[in-house]
Parts: sequence; structure tokens; C-alpha cells
Amino acid sequence: MEGPSNSLLIRGCEVAGRIADVRIVAGRISALGRLETTPGEPVLNGRGGALLPGLHDHHLHLLSLAASLDSVRCGPPEVRDVRGLQAALGAATEKGWIRGVGYHESVAGDLDRRSLDRFISRVPARLQYRNGARWVLNTAAVEALGLDNGLDVKGLERDPQGRATGRLHRLDGWLRERLPQNIPPLAPVGQMLSKYGVTGATDATPDNGPEALRALEHAVQRGEIALNLRVMGMADLPEAGAQRVCRGEVKILLEERALPRFEDLVEKIRRVHQVGRCIAVHCVTRTELVVATTAIREAGAFPGDRVEHAAIASPDLVELLVCAGVAVVTQPNFVRERGDQYLCDVEKRDLPWLYRCAGLESAGVPVGGGTDAPFGDPDPWLAMQAAVDRRTQAGAELGREEAVTPERALELFTTPLSAPGGRPRRVHPGVPADLCLLSIPWRRARDHLAASDVVATLVAGRVARGKCELNG
Repeated sequence: MEGPSNSLLIRGCEVAGRIADVRIVAGRISALGRLETTPGEPVLNGRGGALLPGLHDHHLHLLSLAASLDSVRCGPPEVRDVRGLQAALGAATEKGWIRGVGYHESVAGDLDRRSLDRFISRVPARLQYRNGARWVLNTAAVEALGLDNGLDVKGLERDPQGRATGRLHRLDGWLRERLPQNIPPLAPVGQMLSKYGVTGATDATPDNGPEALRALEHAVQRGEIALNLRVMGMADLPEAGAQRVCRGEVKILLEERALPRFEDLVEKIRRVHQVGRCIAVHCVTRTELVVATTAIREAGAFPGDRVEHAAIASPDLVELLVCAGVAVVTQPNFVRERGDQYLCDVEKRDLPWLYRCAGLESAGVPVGGGTDAPFGDPDPWLAMQAAVDRRTQAGAELGREEAVTPERALELFTTPLSAPGGRPRRVHPGVPADLCLLSIPWRRARDHLAASDVVATLVAGRVARGKCELNG
């Protein structure tokens, strides 16, 4: 979409409340004001719509999101009971493996291979729980993978007789390597994120290794995903070699049911810091957050260390976050998507402290926003609206005191990839032209934050979504 001068002009957009033209040259904003067009220069007509920094999703899982697009929805809101699950799996027409996603125990209880066989047995099937931590396989899948043939893998559950139950815990990478077409096509994900105005993302998958990194790099290089991309992963994840892709934090998964020795966790954090890398610790329970923050303080905080989710952060735990000096990447979309279930499952004393925003910020904790897609809806505008109204799908309020303004909700998704919760990016000369253009001014958009208002997305000055016209 570049003209002879390697430039592009956005005509008549709203920047910080004022109508202006914005010129982009060589991937950066070069001028802002009342500008004349250059012959042959592409022009994007802003029509008075707000021009915003492109959105950054600070926590998602791209390969899993790509795979989910061809998967069967098996949990709320699409599927809520046994009959719905039977219908969803019965309608699957794949000749090979069937992949189900989004399952929750409220649908049909805690499944194993035998109970899943009652819903589908004719072909191998795997069903992922909503939290992303567990898979359950039917008997055809267990047999196809040879799980009863003496495999000894941590996370592969067996019954007292030594037979595989079909339950796999935190074995996403292991399972992906053993399945056909283990790297799903990423172009549909790229198109989806561009539709939302997303120009940057942090892939927070804990077991990202060289193969996953190469797949993501190739997708960026081929233009399948128009993103600036930060990739978390294991401690031995190599440096990224592609433009607009960088290696991110070492991801540490804490699970209350199987916590590491405290001394080992502290030593792991120290080793990561010694090689100049930051950590990102997954915490969704009180205990996990206490262990994480205490270990970080013991090891010595490193600029850029962060906590993912901090799903329950009561005032005493917020004090620990402050002392640890970490940022939090939260998912306000879960208030909307899972809030009604939380009202049933979560202890009443913890309901005000779920996926906090305002309370963390007032305490001085930097807060960035992520969707956790595909385990959450990938639309960051839904997450922003949830941060503003704190309402569940049924309309109940959840953590009303945690609500933020629309402007602050936007900022959750416009801070740099390397510093979620840091200084929000702005539209001004000299910055990279990673931009999101709305069809309406911000004063109208703020009333109901919605992806339907996005009309154009630019990454490094190139139009990933939207149409330009050539000037004279």
C-alpha cells in the first residue's frame, strides 16, 4: 500500500480530540497537522474517526487460538448441559481427530475416557477444559496415541490399574507434537486480530520452544499475522530472528496442587535474571500469588517481571504485589465471560477481588490487559467494556469498585509490549505507525467500546485492514 515516496496520508482523523492529517513515512509517523497530499501518495480517509495507538494484547496464545477456530465449542455459553454436549460432538464431521474446546465441569461433570466415549467414540477426540490446563481423550484417542503402551510422562494420569484415564494435565506441547498437522494455519488469526485493531501481542504459552517460535516468525514474515510479537516460553527459548518478533519472558506456571519447593523456585528465578531475562508467573489462586510474590522478593525483583492473571487479589495480596515490584496482566473479559459461574463457584469473600483493575492501580501496581485467547474471547474491546461496567453476561455486577473509565480501559491495551501497565503509547510524530482507526470520534466510541467501530488497522505503516485511495 506504499506510494512512490514510501508514504501514506491519513486524512481528517481525530487525534487527541482534534481533527488532523497524519503522514506516515517508512513505517513511522512523520507529521501531524494540516497536510498537503503528494501525487501518487495513498490516502486513507479518516472521516473524523478517532485515530488510536494500535491495541496490544498482553496475554494470548496464538497457536491455540488458531487451532480453536476449527474446533467444536463444548462449554458455556454455547453448550451448557449434557444434551448440548451430545449435540455439539454429534454434529462434528471430521474424518480424523475431533478437537473440542471450552469445556467446563458444569456441563457434564469431570470427564475421563469412558465418560467421553458416551458422547463420541467413532473417531479419536480430545476435549480441552476452559482453563486450558487439562485435556481429556476418548478411548479411540488413547489407543491412537498408544497411551497404554508403557509411556511415562508427567501429567499423563493413570488409574490404579495403570491404565490411562484419558486425562492429560499441562501437556499441550507434548500432545501437539504427536498429532497430525500440529501447526495450525495462522492467517485466519491474523485477519481476526486486524479486525479488532490489534497491532501487537504477547504470546504467553509456557512451553513455547524453537518449533513454535519458528512457526510464529514465519507467519509474521509471510504477512499471515500483521503483528509486533513478543514470545514467552521456556528458559532455553532461542532469540527471535525475524523483524517485529522478539523473545519475551520465561513463563513459570504455578499450580497449587503441585507447587515446587520454594528454594527451587527462588533459584530458578535467580538463574533467569542472571542471563538478563524477566519472568512471568501464572497465578490464579491466593496461594499461588503468595508463593510467587514471596519468591520474587527473595530472588530479587528484575525490571519487567510480571504476574499473569492475579485472578484473586485481596488487599493483603496487593501489598505483596507492591513489595515484589511486579506488573500484573489481568483479563477483565473473564468478568463478563465467566462471572455468572464465578458467582456460583467462588467464595463470597473473594468475589470483590477477581481480576482487579482500579484497586491494583490505586495501590501502585502497573496493570496491563490481555484476553487469554482462546481461553477468553480474543476481542479486546469486550475486555475493555468489561473493565468499565464489570458486568457478567447475565447483567450482574462483579467487583463494582474495580471499574475504570473508558480511557483507562483503552490504556490497558495500549502500553508497550515490553512494559504492560507502563506509559501508554500516543499518536505523535516519530513513533512507529502501529495504529487503529475508528469510524467515529472517541467521545462517541467511549460510550460503548466495540470492535465494530474499527475501520482500519496499520502495522509499521502498512494497512493490514482498511482501504486506501491513490491521490491524483
